[in-house]
Amino acid sequence: MRVSQSDYYGEGGGGDFTGKKGCYSVAQRPSPPNNKNLASSVIFPVTGNVYPDGYFHVTLSIGQPPKPYSVDIDTGSDITWLQCDAPCTKCIPAPHTPYKPRKNLVACEDPLCVSIQPSNYECESQDQCDYEIEYADSGSSMGVLVQDVFSLKFTNGSISAPRLAFGCGYHQEVPDSIHMPYTDGVLGLGTGKSSILYQLHNSGVIRNVVGHCLSVHGGGFLFFGDNLIPSSGIVWVPLSSSASEKYYSLGSADLLYGGQATALKGLSIIFDSGSTYSYLNSQAYLALVSLLKKDLNVKQLRDAADDKTLPICWKGPKPFKSISDVKSLFKPLQLVFKNAENISFQLNPEAYLIVTKEGNVCLGILNGSEVGLGDVNLIGDISLQDKLVIYDNEKQRIGWAPANCNRLPKADRDFNGGYYQPYEANIDTLFETCPAYDYKEKRKASKELRLL
Repeated sequence: MRVSQSDYYGEGGGGDFTGKKGCYSVAQRPSPPNNKNLASSVIFPVTGNVYPDGYFHVTLSIGQPPKPYSVDIDTGSDITWLQCDAPCTKCIPAPHTPYKPRKNLVACEDPLCVSIQPSNYECESQDQCDYEIEYADSGSSMGVLVQDVFSLKFTNGSISAPRLAFGCGYHQEVPDSIHMPYTDGVLGLGTGKSSILYQLHNSGVIRNVVGHCLSVHGGGFLFFGDNLIPSSGIVWVPLSSSASEKYYSLGSADLLYGGQATALKGLSIIFDSGSTYSYLNSQAYLALVSLLKKDLNVKQLRDAADDKTLPICWKGPKPFKSISDVKSLFKPLQLVFKNAENISFQLNPEAYLIVTKEGNVCLGILNGSEVGLGDVNLIGDISLQDKLVIYDNEKQRIGWAPANCNRLPKADRDFNGGYYQPYEANIDTLFETCPAYDYKEKRKASKELRLL
C-alpha cells in the first residue's frame, strides 16, 4: 500500500516505507552522555492489572514536542515499538494517535540494526532497518526502526532528552487472549543492545538496571537506574551465564508445594513481565495440577468447566469476591534456586490464582508447552505482584523483596521509608519544559506533516 506525500507528509517530504523502500535519511546519533544522572533513576507510575486487563503499562513521552504513548512493560523482549502511521497497514484501537514518523530512520548498517538481525541477513534497503517480532502468545509487530527524543525527568531533578531507537510498527497482530483496551506498543526491557535500557546505559544516561513493583490491586511503579536499589532487604540470584543474552534467566530451581519437596526439580526459570501468567513445561504443569487437585476439598470447590477464562477453574458454594475468600484452600509454592544458596521465590496463592468475573477461582499457571515454550518455565506478572523485582545488568543478578507496590518509593535507597509522588514529566512531559525542544524546529516542522 502506498499513499501520496500530500496525504501524509506536507512540504517536508517523506514516503511510505511499508513496501520496504528507502525513503528517509540516516538516523541521527544519540545526544552526548549526561554522566551526572548515572547515580539517579527515572520512575514511571504503572497502570494495569493481571485480570481483567492482562498487562501492566507505563506512559512514555516521545517526540518533539513530546506526545504520550502507553506501552506494555516487557522484560522478556528487547525491541520497544509503537503503532506507527507509516502508513499503518494493520493497527489496533489504542489510547493515543499512532506515532508519526519523520526523517528519522535507523540505517540497515547501524550496529543497533545489526544486533537484531540474523547473521545471514541482507539489507533490502541500506536506508532503513526492518524488524519483525513475534511473541509466545502469537502476537506480533512488523515495521522499521526509527530514532526520536524520549523526555525523562530523574529523581535528582534533572531532565534529559536522549535520542533512542525503537520500532515504528505498521502491522500488528493481537492474540485472542488480549482484550481491549490495548496499549500503543511494547516497552522492551530485555538485555539485548536494541533495548531502551541498554541504549540509555550505552549513552551514559543511567546505569543498566531496571526494576518494577506490580500491585496485586493494580498499578505500581517502574524505574530505570540503580538509585532505588534498597541498601538491605533484597535477596539476589545470579543470572544464568548459559542463557541467551536477551532473557533474564535465573538458572534451575526446585519446586516446593506447601513447604514440602516435590519431584519437580531442575526447572529452568525466566522472569518475564511481558507474560500475564506464569508457565511451566508440560511435565511440571501436569504434576502441579495433580498436586493441587489432590488437595482440594470437594465440598468447597468443584470444577467450573463452563468458565473459559483460563484452562482450569473451580467454583465454590457461592461466588468468590476476591482471592481472600479462597486462598486458605490452597498451599503456597516455592522456587528454590540451588545455584544461589537455596534462596527461594515465594508464590502464595495470590501469586498463582485469579478470581474471575463469574466469581470462580482459576489457576494462573499455564502449560508452556502449549504455546511453544518447550522446557522453559516463565514467571509472569501474576507471580511478580507485590514484590520489588530488580534486574541488575551491571552485576548480572536479579533480586526481589516483598513490597507495598501501591505507593512510590523515595529516591534515598531507604526501601522502608516514606513515599512521594512521581515526576509529572514521566507521566506526560510537555514540550514547553523539554530541554531538547527547539522552537526553530517547531516552526520548521509546521511546514511538514503533522500526522494528527
